[in-house]
Amino acid sequence: MDNSTITFSLDEVREADMKRILLTVYDALKEKGYNPISQLVGYLLSEDPTYITTHNNARSLIRRIDRDELLKAMVRSYLGE
Repeated sequence: MDNSTITFSLDEVREADMKRILLTVYDALKEKGYNPISQLVGYLLSEDPTYITTHNNARSLIRRIDRDELLKAMVRSYLGE
């Protein structure tokens, strides 16, 4: 019988959720013919939801993400931490 303990990291779950949301929003923006990177950057800098389409509920989804948490995750990812 294996008595090993499985560790659970809330940060990893949050980051996975943020990534899933970002990919969904990215796809929605692309489907509508926008430049998804430019639109996401515009939203992150301004927090103006009009940068994000309502297509596929993308605008509602992006509002679930805390911008500070997302920026921290992006910097960690970029720096390989």
